[in-house]
Amino acid sequence: MIHPYNDLSSILTLLIKAGLLSREEVSNIIAKIKTQFQKSSKDYVQWLVAQKIHKKNKIDQIIEETDIISLIAKEQSWQFRRLDPLKMDMEVVTKSYPATFAKKRLAIPFEWNNGVLEVVCYDPLDPELRVDIERAAKTTVIFSVATKSDIETVIREFYDFKRSIAAAENILQASEVDISNLEQFVSIAPDDKNTEKHINIAVDHLLKYAIEQRASDIHFEPKRNHAIVRLRIDGVLHPVYRLPKVVSDAVCSRIKVISRMDLTEKRRPQDGRMKIGWKSDEIEIRVSSVPCAFGEKIVLRIQTQDIMFRDLTELGFSTRDFDVYSGFIKKTFGIILITGPTGSGKSTTLYSSLRHINSPEINIISVEDPVEMIHEDFNQIAVQAHIDVTFSTILRNILRQDPDVIMIGEIRDNETARHTVQCSLTGHLVFSTLHTNDAASAITRMRDLGIEPYLLSSTMVGVVAQRLIKLICTNCKEDYTMPASYFLELGYPVDGDEVPVSRGKGCMRCRNTGYFGRIGIYEIMPVTDAIKELIHRGEDEAIIRRLALKEGMTPLLHDGLRKTIDKITTFEEIIKVTAM
Repeated sequence: MIHPYNDLSSILTLLIKAGLLSREEVSNIIAKIKTQFQKSSKDYVQWLVAQKIHKKNKIDQIIEETDIISLIAKEQSWQFRRLDPLKMDMEVVTKSYPATFAKKRLAIPFEWNNGVLEVVCYDPLDPELRVDIERAAKTTVIFSVATKSDIETVIREFYDFKRSIAAAENILQASEVDISNLEQFVSIAPDDKNTEKHINIAVDHLLKYAIEQRASDIHFEPKRNHAIVRLRIDGVLHPVYRLPKVVSDAVCSRIKVISRMDLTEKRRPQDGRMKIGWKSDEIEIRVSSVPCAFGEKIVLRIQTQDIMFRDLTELGFSTRDFDVYSGFIKKTFGIILITGPTGSGKSTTLYSSLRHINSPEINIISVEDPVEMIHEDFNQIAVQAHIDVTFSTILRNILRQDPDVIMIGEIRDNETARHTVQCSLTGHLVFSTLHTNDAASAITRMRDLGIEPYLLSSTMVGVVAQRLIKLICTNCKEDYTMPASYFLELGYPVDGDEVPVSRGKGCMRCRNTGYFGRIGIYEIMPVTDAIKELIHRGEDEAIIRRLALKEGMTPLLHDGLRKTIDKITTFEEIIKVTAM
């Protein structure tokens, strides 16, 4: 009987039936086979994947190994699995049998169920595989199938990382010195140089893995006897590793070393940063440590050029909002405020705006705490409170640097607010941020910081309130309808009794969440002459908001509902994000 991976005719038939391949393309494949395929390999699946064949009628998508193996598995009645390292148990994978065996046979333990071990393999028809695994694991085995690339990824991520952690743990536990300080440990025990190597490998692996998974943050959370490593992906935290206490202390020390933090200080919060090369890009990582009950909690925020410096058209503005905001940033003086809670994308809006208006003819100076992403075209100043370099002290002197545009990371107090107003009054365009829930409340917040209404009315250009929402995964997107009443009750006009919308069913690409990536929703309030008059009179923010809505401002909720109808996100996501 011919093996399914070696049966080219059957594979091509399956791809045609699934609508992934045209009959014309089959002729091209057969022609290539005669000149390129090495018959000794006997694996048409991997050869087809390497050809990068476009899917039928989809120029932007190619046929992947997942497409082929899943079709073969269905035809053969095999259980097919997409492997998500974030949802797999490292202990199960790495402790059932050795890495050498897993690599050689392309078979990894998946999970235990009532004393039976499920093994995910590439070739479930291997006649000797069951006998060998049952002998190695000393248990009954059932098989499922996965792609070769998925299996190799898990082997690399789990076994190699586990090996580094285990090696470091063995050395550290054998030592009698205090290893909470890695630098101290290395100097006291020079014979154990391998410890540092293993820890370095573990840290490099964690950083690489987080970037590959599109994580925005890495959390190291100390517990009584171990530490938890979690990744924030699309705004959601996922536990990924459980580190022995002795190793987690060394890992955290290594992170503090490369981010230029004080290793000896464990009682006070610290901030640091590092820059790492990634493919052809450079990635900035901000590091924060705070003392907790069981040690130091360290959080690494990953900042990439692609995220921080985006084209304004990619941020999610509606046509109206884009035109209004473009008008803001064309001004030569005044204050533009970006508002929203932590993690709402304010920094991306600020940096993207600065890059948009940047040119050799203007001088852009930013004052930040800390500098989130270094850009050589901007003159970026970092706040350093310990030497009295604060927002207010910098702003007292910044006008002598002849700026055209000033970006202030955040307006936090009366002095910073007053210097911000002073900068705008002297003919400069000033960008800054506030933590408020909507656009109109930014006016109230500035008043609370001690800015007189007449100064606000003469300096404010506009306010942007924003949030980040999750995007529907395009790989598992499906259409359905919702009652129009859901939208009408929220004040959003729609036609008919049903509204066509979309959602994600959940797939491997999105980790069964139905979402992949994020985009902004916005509430943009221009400070028009009529609104200036209300601000000058000291009117309540509710009155200012009503006038802004009357003049055409789209509230956050409605901008989100528009994106729901445009099938960009889901109704549930908008309600969750905009709930106040």
